[in-house]
Amino acid sequence: MFLSTEHQQVADMTRRFADRMIRPEAERLDREEAFAAGIYREMARNGLFGITTPDRYGGAGLDNLAYSIVMEELSRGYASVADQCGLVELLTTLLCKYGTEEQRQRWIRPLIEGEKWGAYCITEAGAGSDVSAVRTTAVRKGSGWVLNGSKLWIHNAPVADVAFVLARTDPEAGKRGMSIFIVDCHSPGVFRGPKEHKLGQRSSQIGELGFSDVGLPEEALLGPEGRGFHIMMSVLEKGRVGIGALAVGIIQAALEASIEQAKLRRQFGQAIAEFQAIQFMLADMAKDAEAARLLVRSAALKLDAGVDAAMASSMAKCFAADAAVLHTANAIQIFGGSGYILGYEVERLYRDAKITQIYEGTNQIQRVIIARKLLQQ
Repeated sequence: MFLSTEHQQVADMTRRFADRMIRPEAERLDREEAFAAGIYREMARNGLFGITTPDRYGGAGLDNLAYSIVMEELSRGYASVADQCGLVELLTTLLCKYGTEEQRQRWIRPLIEGEKWGAYCITEAGAGSDVSAVRTTAVRKGSGWVLNGSKLWIHNAPVADVAFVLARTDPEAGKRGMSIFIVDCHSPGVFRGPKEHKLGQRSSQIGELGFSDVGLPEEALLGPEGRGFHIMMSVLEKGRVGIGALAVGIIQAALEASIEQAKLRRQFGQAIAEFQAIQFMLADMAKDAEAARLLVRSAALKLDAGVDAAMASSMAKCFAADAAVLHTANAIQIFGGSGYILGYEVERLYRDAKITQIYEGTNQIQRVIIARKLLQQ
């Protein structure tokens, strides 16, 4: 897919940023499980948060294709850093589409400028793929609400300043009895569990966010009461495009490392790049990277055109995530024993890839969505 001059400039700028600011720090961030606040603030200064947010709120005012390009190039540097870009994009999209002007003015710029860290809170102990099983509640009290419950494995939970929380407001209404609340994480009654230690994307901070009789004003409600499930689901197509692009960035980094290693590593008196078995692995890696990239960009273009992108975004996320896991494993194979050693890029890429099959809807759920869409046609 040929990019416009503007989109190519976005790609080139983001790649330069990733090469200069992210790649040199990736191994340390992974080893120390460190929150990359300094990099995020540099990203904010370079306009790499709020890609599709209108410029009147401090965003770049670009389209979803540009967002997918930014996510891919950031992830090629380090997937955990791209993850923060994706999170900010989802939160600002929620605010732009469903927030009041007061909510937009209060929260969008701090999120985009790296002054506040946000969290997107859906998952619970009994509500992962089955979002309808959410048990966190918000009950009306006077002119506001009282929030109770707990969310697990929440990105940014250990550092979040604001949380967008899906809660049940009508126990009898099923999916139509849920609403979204914007919660100041420094409010009385908000508590955080310890930071979780993860297999991959270790710089991304995740943990529990809990709410014990947290008082919320009426203006904390985001969008109409009872429409929370619909609202949360409405941004997941964009989220899946973002995770698909993130997975493509992982494959691309693995491909580049594998080509370099295949030329350098010698066995039986010649570079292993001379062996057909290695050539076929590289060829498969390159073709799947390109196929995944095209699926992601096709889904992004559908979002930009305002047409149904559910199946396209599920296909893109599912294919790219599966390919990332497969080909980072193959990259380790090309590196041999050294690829299994901590500190080598391909070892980290393999660990970083796995979560792409799980978050933003497991790949099994993506297949369910694809099949349903096919059968409805």
